[in-house]
Amino acid sequence: MRVTDVHVNRVPMDGRVRERRHREGTHHPAFRSDAARNERMEWTIDTRLGELQVVQIAGAVARRIVPYRSPGEDVLRGERLGLVRFGSRVDVILPQGVRTPVRVGQRMRAGLTRLDVPGTAGGGAVS
Repeated sequence: MRVTDVHVNRVPMDGRVRERRHREGTHHPAFRSDAARNERMEWTIDTRLGELQVVQIAGAVARRIVPYRSPGEDVLRGERLGLVRFGSRVDVILPQGVRTPVRVGQRMRAGLTRLDVPGTAGGGAVS
């Protein structure tokens, strides 16, 4: 995400938050490979298709991740999951079998861009 992007991240699929883990770390630009050591919030969501992971990664400017959900909460696709302050990154690891038409580097639109293909195992994930 760029500094000018909206940094509210939404729930990709209906499910239940199993785990939310905050990991402290560095604050390199999120697009660089050394951002693997950056501060992050790791989410595990149990869905009807299996385990979904969302990783919010703070960038050089961000330095703050604000979670909106807690473990044990039921969540619906499109609801707000959390916020990463300016110039950060979010990785979504989909359950096995979910195909995606999204390409690397493609611009996403919150609540509109689907991560899955309708009619596949995904059943309606959005960014």
